[in-house]
Amino acid sequence: MSQIVLSTFNARYTHTALGLRYLFANLKELQEVAKIKEFVINTQVADAVESVLSENPKIVGIGAYIWNANEVGEFIEILKKVAPEIIIIVGGPEASYFPHRVDFSGADYFIQGEGDIAFYELCRAIYDDKAPTQKIIKADMVDLNAIKLPYAYYSDEDVAHRQCYVEASRGCPYSCEFCLSSLDKKVRNIEPEKFLQEMETLWNRGVRSFKFIDRTFNQGITTANRLMDFFLSKEPPYFIHFEVIPDNFPESIKERIKEFPPSSLQLEVGIQTLDPVISQNIYRKLNIEKIRKNLHFLENETKAHLHVDLIVGLPGESIEQFGKNLDMLYGMTRCEIQIGILKKLSGTTINRHDEIHGMVYSDKPPYDIYQNNLIPFDMMQKMKRFARFWDMVYNSGNFKKSVTYLFAEGKVFDGFFAFSEWIYEQTESTWQISLDRLAGFVFKYITEVLHVDIEVAKETMIEDVMVVRGRKLPKFLRIEIENKKTRKEEAKTFNKRQLKHST
Repeated sequence: MSQIVLSTFNARYTHTALGLRYLFANLKELQEVAKIKEFVINTQVADAVESVLSENPKIVGIGAYIWNANEVGEFIEILKKVAPEIIIIVGGPEASYFPHRVDFSGADYFIQGEGDIAFYELCRAIYDDKAPTQKIIKADMVDLNAIKLPYAYYSDEDVAHRQCYVEASRGCPYSCEFCLSSLDKKVRNIEPEKFLQEMETLWNRGVRSFKFIDRTFNQGITTANRLMDFFLSKEPPYFIHFEVIPDNFPESIKERIKEFPPSSLQLEVGIQTLDPVISQNIYRKLNIEKIRKNLHFLENETKAHLHVDLIVGLPGESIEQFGKNLDMLYGMTRCEIQIGILKKLSGTTINRHDEIHGMVYSDKPPYDIYQNNLIPFDMMQKMKRFARFWDMVYNSGNFKKSVTYLFAEGKVFDGFFAFSEWIYEQTESTWQISLDRLAGFVFKYITEVLHVDIEVAKETMIEDVMVVRGRKLPKFLRIEIENKKTRKEEAKTFNKRQLKHST
């Protein structure tokens, strides 16, 4: 039995909640009566409540995020109905900013901000019968070098089967209005030696995949170099994920990135827009020439896997301008381009554009934009489908050569938009489309709509699909190949008969 249960709903089983482990690590003497219980968003919420109640807790702390806010709201509602005596404490971004957009009203306390220390202090006060009368606890930013780090509390199960998230810093020096990290403008670093000792321990336990959640990994050059040196000293295979800003790659960082072996380093490069006016309007730093130069370096002189981002729906940016952004970015890089739909995150200042630009958002998580004064609702719907099909066809890497037929004359956006409209007419869905079926649609479009030679299209499709060793050809290609063989055999037999008859 555990008197304090720390819980949340992760997006997937393979994810882990770093925040819960920070809370647990800093519970001091209360750690002995505490336990972490994680669920996933497709867990039946009543089942999660049942599991938590099996611990007979006095206090339940739960983390609310954009991906699980609805589940957390339902969890609070059920728990308070069946066990009203339990004290519920809610933290995380969705709980930190008022008014709440999901009903968390059944909770007893809300911790605004960093709860690493505030959660312990609140629990201690409850145990000492000194519980505060106010429901909102405003937590100060913590000294990252004064708290206990959470990495010892990744279980053996986590290490073996789940993603271990790590952070060497918190905060971001930039002011992008759509991002929560912009609210914490001071970058606070964990002392590198202390952090690397924790990474060494994880390495010795068998962790080989490290996903850094730092917002601007390459902002602090000295620290970034030390962290890269740590991993470069290790024997592959391993996988490291960093989120980087696109215009800060001094020579010392470049030289180290070049040393990483294939499949070991992934860089997430935030672009969001390539329009200087739009970028300035949302307080995002933009240097197109540096972006162009650095993407060229990363793509041509390193073995890093790149992932760059663009956003649809930014205030003042039309679909035509977004299309120009995509065309320009494709001209800079052939890496994965993630197309996101603007979200109105709780606490951000993007709402200052609502009236001027007619910004209309969903009130339900993840708070996607519905429309604005330049992009009507029906076009925004089309762009959501565009983004989904782009992931399936372009970002998947399954159609690297075939997809180029869609980009005739360098018109990447126009070509793919026409394809996304066509395929949605065929499927009326953007989900549960198998690779076989998707390959059939791509083949049909490039041959019947774009009039690419059938034999050329077949050869291209076979090259694409068979780049993965052991993969089966799509059914329509297998049938076509068998039919071709049959026709050849029939032709040979016919020719033999003709020759025999003539002699």
